[in-house]
Amino acid sequence: MGQGHKEKVATSLSGAVVEAVGASLAPVDAELERLYPGDPGTRQPVHTVYVPADAFAADTVRVWGDRALAALDEHAPDAASFAAVLGLADELAGPVHDRVRAKLEREPVEDLRVDFEDGYGPRPDAEEDAAAARAARLVAEAYANGTAAPYMGIRMKCMEAPVRDRGIRTLDIFLTGLMEAGGLPGGLVLTLPKVTYPQQVTAMVRLLEEFEKSTGLEPGRLGFEIQIETSQAILAADGTATVARLIQAAEGRATGLHYGTFDYSACLGVSAAHQAGDHPAADHAKAVMQVAAAGTGVRLSDGSTNVLPVGPTGKVHDAWRLHYGLTRRALARAYYQGWDMHPAHLPTRYAAVFAFYREGYEQAAARLSRYAGHAPGDVLDEPATAKALSGYLLRGLDCGALAPSEVSRTSGLTRHELENFARPRRGDLTASGQ
Repeated sequence: MGQGHKEKVATSLSGAVVEAVGASLAPVDAELERLYPGDPGTRQPVHTVYVPADAFAADTVRVWGDRALAALDEHAPDAASFAAVLGLADELAGPVHDRVRAKLEREPVEDLRVDFEDGYGPRPDAEEDAAAARAARLVAEAYANGTAAPYMGIRMKCMEAPVRDRGIRTLDIFLTGLMEAGGLPGGLVLTLPKVTYPQQVTAMVRLLEEFEKSTGLEPGRLGFEIQIETSQAILAADGTATVARLIQAAEGRATGLHYGTFDYSACLGVSAAHQAGDHPAADHAKAVMQVAAAGTGVRLSDGSTNVLPVGPTGKVHDAWRLHYGLTRRALARAYYQGWDMHPAHLPTRYAAVFAFYREGYEQAAARLSRYAGHAPGDVLDEPATAKALSGYLLRGLDCGALAPSEVSRTSGLTRHELENFARPRRGDLTASGQ
């Protein structure tokens, strides 16, 4: 066949047929865009720290960082000893240890929730009113003076009848206090616990709508996390997957699904000694959450461990190894966020996160570089894989595990280019990557 030969191209379907198919699928196209907008592209914190409302203070973030550093100094004072406890490879020991210490000095907490629920419990109304107003004042002051965590907010009481009015009042006092102090901070996060029915989520939506109207906020400004702590939040009485309906009931306001390790386990009758994030019941719940949230822009968070790194060094090391292992397990399963319940959990939270990204970033960056340059390699990557690779690198950059210079040097890509790969247009994922 000559180089100049042109193939004859013939079709049998008329343009009208193609147009009719497009018209018939237009409602589906619109629903896909509405229900599955994709990841919002903002930073996701690697953890959430819960502090009871009566214990929250202006210096809480710094106190947690200082106590975490003190735990390191006492129980693993150098890179070699810390690596030995966690089983880190020699080449990771120094970089991980140095980054953990730097993180604890610079930004020890990424996400803080002032807790008015289980960690706070029932209090006289006047006491909780004052605590909610105080939380608003301290959060506003922290953002104003630059001492805030990147994300901060409250966990209110749930929508169940016995505590519903109290939870709504606390939410109102807190948000009103922020507005009176100058407006809502960009990192504001609200958490609705113990959600069982979609109607409870709808009720939260209506509350936030009314608050926006009464204060002149832009419609849709307020979003919230949904905590999955009951069996009914996973599987409804009629056999449907409730968690997907919870996301839809939020009408675009859901920002996250947070797994509640101990409430959920207890709901299923798991004995206290076996309530943990790696129990089969937990894995099942989180798998359902993951599928329901995929593509919706709603992010996932694992729960916590209640084994605290306190006491003699041997006990601290055991607790560290447990927390490190659970965190690495969650990361491998695409749960990039979790809860931390004690300052001494912070060293192993960041060690696990930093090791996860540092041990794989060179390979990920090289694969993405080959994909971007259409260069041959021993792995055939496609757009969906490029999306995952770039998302991995961006998460590593956001938390401080990776430096922009080393990622750009290895991948040859700027952050803007990484973001383009991480959030492709919908149709791009169906195209061939080579």
